[in-house]
Amino acid sequence: MTQKLSDIAPGKRAAVCGIVAEESMARRLMDIGMVQGTEVECLMKSPLGDPAAYLIKGAVIALRREDAGTVLVREV
Repeated sequence: MTQKLSDIAPGKRAAVCGIVAEESMARRLMDIGMVQGTEVECLMKSPLGDPAAYLIKGAVIALRREDAGTVLVREV
């Protein structure tokens, strides 16, 4: 079952299935490692849920909810 990366709870891991963003944002996300099959872990979310910190290929990246919502994932 696919869901948005922004819906993953802290401490959960997921694998990237695809990106549904405009071309420039999709390119930026792919540049930081958001390619199909990559495992991503949600480390923490700010008190209001935006932004959130994700562990992607050994790097901690903060993403806004809007941007994380364009990444489709499945929990692993």
